[in-house]
Amino acid sequence: MMAGSTEVLAPLGPEELRKINAYWRACNYLSAGMIYLRANPLLREPLKAEHIKNRLLGHWGSDPGQSLVWVHLNRLIRKYDLNVVYISGPGHGAPATLANCYLEGRYSEIYPDKSRDEAGLLKFFRQFSFPGGIGSHCTPETPGSIHEGGELGYSISHAYGAAFDNPDLIVTVVVGDGEAETGPLATSWHSNKFLNPIRDGAVLPVLHLNGYKIANPTILARIPQAELESLLIGYGHKPHFVEGDDPSLMHQKLASTLEQCILEIRFLQQHARSTGDPTRPRWPMIVLRSPKGWTGPKEVDGHKVEGSWRAHQVPVSHPDTNKKDLKLVEDWMRSYKPEELFDASGTLISELQELAPSGPRRISANPHANGGLLRKELDLPDFRDYAVEVKTPGTTYAPPTDILAHFLAEVMRRNMNSFRVFGPDETASNRLTAIYSASKKTWLAEYKPEDDDGGELDVFGRVMEMLSEHTLEGWFEGYVLTGRHGLFSSYEAFIHIIDSMFNQHAKWLEKSKKEVSWRAPVPSINMLITSLVWRQDHNGFTHQDPGFLDVVTNKSPDVVRIYLPPDANCLLSVTDHCLRSRDYINVIVADKQEHLQYLTMEDAIRHCTKGIGIWDWASTDDGEQPDVVMACAGDIATMESLAAVEILKQHFSDLKIRFVNVVDLFRLMPASEHPHGLSDRDFDSLFTTDKPVIFNFHSYASLVHKLSYRRTNHENIHVRGYKEKGNINTPLELAIINQIDRFDLAIDVIDRVPRLRPIGAHVKEWLKDQIIDSVNYAHTEGIDKEEMRNWKWAK
Repeated sequence: MMAGSTEVLAPLGPEELRKINAYWRACNYLSAGMIYLRANPLLREPLKAEHIKNRLLGHWGSDPGQSLVWVHLNRLIRKYDLNVVYISGPGHGAPATLANCYLEGRYSEIYPDKSRDEAGLLKFFRQFSFPGGIGSHCTPETPGSIHEGGELGYSISHAYGAAFDNPDLIVTVVVGDGEAETGPLATSWHSNKFLNPIRDGAVLPVLHLNGYKIANPTILARIPQAELESLLIGYGHKPHFVEGDDPSLMHQKLASTLEQCILEIRFLQQHARSTGDPTRPRWPMIVLRSPKGWTGPKEVDGHKVEGSWRAHQVPVSHPDTNKKDLKLVEDWMRSYKPEELFDASGTLISELQELAPSGPRRISANPHANGGLLRKELDLPDFRDYAVEVKTPGTTYAPPTDILAHFLAEVMRRNMNSFRVFGPDETASNRLTAIYSASKKTWLAEYKPEDDDGGELDVFGRVMEMLSEHTLEGWFEGYVLTGRHGLFSSYEAFIHIIDSMFNQHAKWLEKSKKEVSWRAPVPSINMLITSLVWRQDHNGFTHQDPGFLDVVTNKSPDVVRIYLPPDANCLLSVTDHCLRSRDYINVIVADKQEHLQYLTMEDAIRHCTKGIGIWDWASTDDGEQPDVVMACAGDIATMESLAAVEILKQHFSDLKIRFVNVVDLFRLMPASEHPHGLSDRDFDSLFTTDKPVIFNFHSYASLVHKLSYRRTNHENIHVRGYKEKGNINTPLELAIINQIDRFDLAIDVIDRVPRLRPIGAHVKEWLKDQIIDSVNYAHTEGIDKEEMRNWKWAK
């Protein structure tokens, strides 16, 4: 059959239709049972109030439609030996996924106490939305899931991320029509412009129009079909419509349409792969219009339920206290005829079990949904080969991210099926251009002649650029959750756009890593945060926000890390470590501008391995008790701190300064709270117990206080960081107005070291003059003074 044909495939025969409808009834029965029942799981006695859960929690509305899709996917998996992953987009649609997992037997394999009999079914029901049990989303405990779904908008981007570099995989994603109103979902429709039919798998979106959200109609369900069709065609899809409320007719319609879509996908892939032509196809999709809460109660207390917003969550609210409601629930659940579906032991009857695929072809057992099973280690070059030569600390300038890009290019060359770089139109801006020598930017939309002149576009490119951080992060998450590797670069101020996506992925990782033993470790999400707050010379205030680090530190240190490498060699070492790690979100903060280089590669490796350490060459305490500790984290903070040390040495030759640099921010935490944190003894040895610590920090000062608040010397730790001040400033001027500059740091030391207070007045006056002169020069010349722009550490 040719792609695009409107030919209707042969409908289901009577016996196949009977079995498929019975299997679907079993799915719906289980979905309702999860919401309501704590006893009498097969209704083998009259339903009583004590059989009902005390708190009714869960969402019924989208479950019948989702199960309909799953059941018909099973038919085609068996017929064509398909490799299918299913993503549930509707927020609380887990009952459908869980029901199918249980009926396929996978749930009982993983959780033997939820056995395929009456006793196991009861435990399966009781755990749902129940204290000590499982949630109403497709959480990490759910077999076959890579998408939690509690926060809406990411289902399509996760689906495409899973399909990239998986040529035999079909990812079916059911998109809730409420979910379709979110911004992230709206941009993710464009993902089809990045799917290469030769090397990638396919995504089959099913837009599930059941008409309502929690308490409102949905937009896409209330616009004319022609308008909706035009919208989806405009997004680049070929929509197929399936709609109705008669189960027997809907089975036939969906069986026909779903098979047609699968054959279209196969035709498009075979054509591209046999001809070598990756021209972007118009991929099929399905619009499934079925009633909200389909097959449930049609009316409760005179109010329409099926086909209305009242079916969204719990259609019948008080069966435990209201006899009329109890009768409604019993009649509803008995309408599925469980006595015909389960045998005497409570097991799904054999003729229905045969409808599910077997082994790893079951959607709930597909190894791609437990991507750690498929994960292969990256073939990494030796990062030492890309080192910057440092003969003397603080005398050589180099752009760290440009240095890193050459390393990443070789990583790409060696892993052309399992490594991608993601970034929102900023790969070149972030000085990662060298990556293009290995692979260019993925692009399957229209080409123009001028694209050949520096456009760096290629249908086989592996650099993923789109001006939607949401879609990029969704792709990246789907990619790593199915076992592959990557790196995401972003401007510091705008990584905040995915704050909540970061939160959700961190929660998924924590649950998977600490509580779900059957989930294999997956590659880490690696984020390179660049175009930093301190170098927004022309972008101004809108581009000045280092607060993503605060968001990261709110999550468990078991799954997140923050690195602030002070130079290129440290950046190389840290990145190599992050690319090798598993089950983390690694955040690397490194500027793209030229910066002073401090450590040889061997010194950088040692420093990054420790995560925090004393730089002897920058210290003057000679191993004795210092007068002050000068600590820093971040590239600009490091340079300004060193410059302050140099000023202090010039004016107070006998001042004992201990210089401490922090690479791994979580090292500041007590070891009791983080396995990589500092013990109290180690912390005290670095920062002393009674001397002032001037901590110059890349981000907001409160974060260092938060991480170190339980330390014995906390009252003497004085942190300087970004104070939300700045606009169009030179680098030094911006540092000055936020008081992280060399002059203010030196003044702070004079004020806090007791013996300097009576003798430092003249030096303080000179430092204040330097501040005034530097700001005036910047406002007059539009640039910092030469000796400031190209400052180097004196031997």
